[in-house]
Amino acid sequence: MAAGWFCRDCLAHGRAREPSRCPQCGSPRLRSHAELFELAIAHVDCDAFYASVEKRDDPSLRDKPLIIGGGVRGVVATCCYIARQSGVRSAMPMFKARQLCPDAVIIKPNMAKYVEVSRQIRRHMDALTPLVEPLSIDEAFLDLSGTQALHKAPPALVLARFARQVESEIGVSISVGLSHNKFLAKIASDLDKPRGFAVIGAAETLGFLAPRPISLIYGVGKVLAETLRKDGLVTIGQLQEEPAEKLMRRYGEMGARLSRLAHGQDSRRIATGGEMKTISSETTFNADIASLEALSTELLGVTERLSERLKAKGVVGDTVTLKLKSAGFRLRTRARHLMIPTQLANVIYDTGRSLLEREVDGTPFRLIGIGVSGIEGANGTDPADLLEPAIARKAAAERAMDRVRTRFGREAVIRGKLYRQRPEPRPELIQEDDNEGETQ
Repeated sequence: MAAGWFCRDCLAHGRAREPSRCPQCGSPRLRSHAELFELAIAHVDCDAFYASVEKRDDPSLRDKPLIIGGGVRGVVATCCYIARQSGVRSAMPMFKARQLCPDAVIIKPNMAKYVEVSRQIRRHMDALTPLVEPLSIDEAFLDLSGTQALHKAPPALVLARFARQVESEIGVSISVGLSHNKFLAKIASDLDKPRGFAVIGAAETLGFLAPRPISLIYGVGKVLAETLRKDGLVTIGQLQEEPAEKLMRRYGEMGARLSRLAHGQDSRRIATGGEMKTISSETTFNADIASLEALSTELLGVTERLSERLKAKGVVGDTVTLKLKSAGFRLRTRARHLMIPTQLANVIYDTGRSLLEREVDGTPFRLIGIGVSGIEGANGTDPADLLEPAIARKAAAERAMDRVRTRFGREAVIRGKLYRQRPEPRPELIQEDDNEGETQ
């Protein structure tokens, strides 16, 4: 089969052998592959999303190292590729990032702006195919099977046109991974960042995976990787050589999963059930906090921000998760399922506080967060309003506060608990995560 090729700048394409430069525009940015025009499963990932948006809005930052985060004890939300050359990475403590890149410009996250840009990109995705599965604010899977007649072009060209359009109209660059299933498409999108377009075909799957470390398989963390290493399994190729039955006897269901993915087998379909699987808000303190009263005040603050975002998106959630990180960086998460989905700050806070009360044992904490999952459309009034009169009264008061804040700004109404114990302004990190906790 003759390799298909296309130019990523002008979209000229052909099925003959790839030229050294585009015969139409002279660009060297060509992509070719034997299965290029047959593959239809893609993973699209924005390049250093938050940082890209900030550089778009402030051209003076274009050639400077940029870190999105804040505070001496906060963590890096994301950083630009210039900062990454100094070793800065997402989720790195800010003090370490400052040491590695002392010249970096540091900007506090502006989630409202990032969410709006994400929505703009999502609208472009929806124009390509109804099969879009967002993973987080800046990445998604797409299935373009059967769309060639609609777009009068194979999926690869449609995706290249989409990437070019997003960059020119929205000002954010993206990387595309194209393959025959979700597992490989996600791997491919990381191969050629930034502004990448990588392809993994069916015929090359086993050979491509064989030399790669087992940690490339999603779900294989440090503990499992070390267990596998002690058992003599370091590369995916070594997993390929092991009979599936043997891996299952040794590692149970995880062994079966490792065998499937080591052979590049992933039968998952694109899930279109909702925009976000989890929406959360968190803050890192300038000084560790151990008391219930102080922690509950911080919890109320992050809960209000979370509730605002749920209301802005028009969604509710049926599971509340509390997140705590100790001074020693040990993470605790506790969750509770709600009988009825909600977006109300009062309901989320009361649930989160009841979880918090069980965790306050004198341990000093450096971070607190709250999240909701089981996201679905709100469809009007929060059903929690109907549970009992006390909740209905609180809901009515909360919605009155919302109306005042919408008209006069967020600071127009401050809950008494937050006003009485309002700390000095401090840097915060607010993250929006998917259900696997992945962040940009």
